[in-house]
Amino acid sequence: MKLALDHLVVAAPDLESGAQHVADLLGIAPQPGGAHPRMGTHNRVLGLFGGMYLEVIAIDPAADAPPRPRWFGLDSDAVQQRLRDGPFLAHWAARVERPADLSRWQAQYPDRIAPAIPMDRGALHWRLTVPDDGSLPAWHGEAASAGEGLFPTLIQWDVPNHPGVALPRQDLALRALRGRHPHAELLRQGLAWIGAAHLIEIEQADGPPGLTAEIETPAGIKTLR
Repeated sequence: MKLALDHLVVAAPDLESGAQHVADLLGIAPQPGGAHPRMGTHNRVLGLFGGMYLEVIAIDPAADAPPRPRWFGLDSDAVQQRLRDGPFLAHWAARVERPADLSRWQAQYPDRIAPAIPMDRGALHWRLTVPDDGSLPAWHGEAASAGEGLFPTLIQWDVPNHPGVALPRQDLALRALRGRHPHAELLRQGLAWIGAAHLIEIEQADGPPGLTAEIETPAGIKTLR
């Protein structure tokens, strides 16, 4: 099974600064999305060429704090520290297509795939993998783990008209998704196992892990970090 790239996740201290960050770089501002009451977050979205999209996500100041840690590590000290410097490309999600079933797959491999929880936003319904502690997913080996936003969240849409299909397609195309990580080979093994190795290039590099997306725009290739 090969997965498809569903969307990129830009974490932001607030939606306004996140949308402005994207607009300044790509020349188009994300449109209003909606709220995720179960996670206490809200988003804005921007359609890309090829059935994928970009999401700006932030903690919703008008929402009650959820009874569990928020997704994408938004409650973690590490993410909060980075957000003090402004919005950044934090993560990405890979789509599981039917006839495969994400919930059944996760039940077969609970030690390798985080729990698949049901979510909804308006008429949208989907399931995606979120560790119980809200952390970014990781691939675990014998002596190390690799993740920090480079190992994807898995998502399966339970409606045909998901954002990759329904959002207006802007004149923007993802040309490359790249990551660097001190345990690159371990991460590559995990990506190959879930069928996502073709979606991201992983470079061996010391120091903090990093994620970048090269996006073609009318003004040339822009790099989202």
